[in-house]
Amino acid sequence: MRGEERRESILNYLKKASSPVKGGELSKLYNVSRQVIVQDIALLRAEGHDIIATPQGYILMTNNNGYIRKIIAVKHDENQIEEELRTIVGLGGRIIDVTIEHKIYGEITGKLMLKSIYDVEMFINKLKDSNAKPLSNLTEGVHIHTIEADSEKDMERILKVLKEKGFLIE
Repeated sequence: MRGEERRESILNYLKKASSPVKGGELSKLYNVSRQVIVQDIALLRAEGHDIIATPQGYILMTNNNGYIRKIIAVKHDENQIEEELRTIVGLGGRIIDVTIEHKIYGEITGKLMLKSIYDVEMFINKLKDSNAKPLSNLTEGVHIHTIEADSEKDMERILKVLKEKGFLIE
């Protein structure tokens, strides 16, 4: 299979995927190295396809399928990360990313793509196991999330509870 054909096939595979697709899965499927897949993804992005890499795998961002999307500003300490994330997904939300405003580098965004308690647990475990510090440590706990919900009512409920817990900055 030629590169162009493979990239078109990868794009179609990602369009049909109901969950993130690992690079290793794609490399086995197309019988190429992981590095070839990384290059293919880079070329697809250069063509304008919104493909993001998450810890769970690659996701093709298409329209948000009718979800309500909101950018929220929050603040909490490192010990409250899990509570914040569990609150959002526990109320039916999805956490797309986290962004901070760094004094030197400007906006720094990390893709999260958390949509379940299991996803939150895996993220928290990776954070603990790696001894990495969250981005919000660079900004005294202040950060921004892009979140999604199925309806305005769900979004309002998420925002209400975040406000009650003192996480939401208005």
